[in-house]
Amino acid sequence: MQKNVLVLHGPNLNLLGSREKSIYGTVTLAEIDRALVQRGGELGAAVHCYQSNHEGALVDKIQHSSGCSDGILINPAALTHYSYALRDALAAVGLPLVEVHLSNIFAREPFRAHSVISPLAGGVICGLGLSSYLLGLEALLNLIQEQRRD
Repeated sequence: MQKNVLVLHGPNLNLLGSREKSIYGTVTLAEIDRALVQRGGELGAAVHCYQSNHEGALVDKIQHSSGCSDGILINPAALTHYSYALRDALAAVGLPLVEVHLSNIFAREPFRAHSVISPLAGGVICGLGLSSYLLGLEALLNLIQEQRRD
């Protein structure tokens, strides 16, 4: 049975490829989305990607995911560190969740090492660029499969 995965990208990720290349690399958000859709297809999953610079739009997308998504792969970007609204929406839908980051948030400014999202996640992958997303997708699909067995 095909799984449906919602991929959420937080604020400023639409600038990937031109934004702080020494930290985030040169890959664009469109390239990330294409790679996720392709890899999802190889693994039997339909991947639906969404980016917003607006916290409320991300919350709305999370709330609407209930009943149509089997899990969420999220890079909350700056919202990682303080968005209780995002955290509460993710908790409310109760879907399997994996948090990803392109950069190693633990090797950067101290405030970036704290995530209000991580306690809800089945796992967190960071610091591996595009591979963070691809490994996160595979981990999420494993979590979904495990949950279906329970």
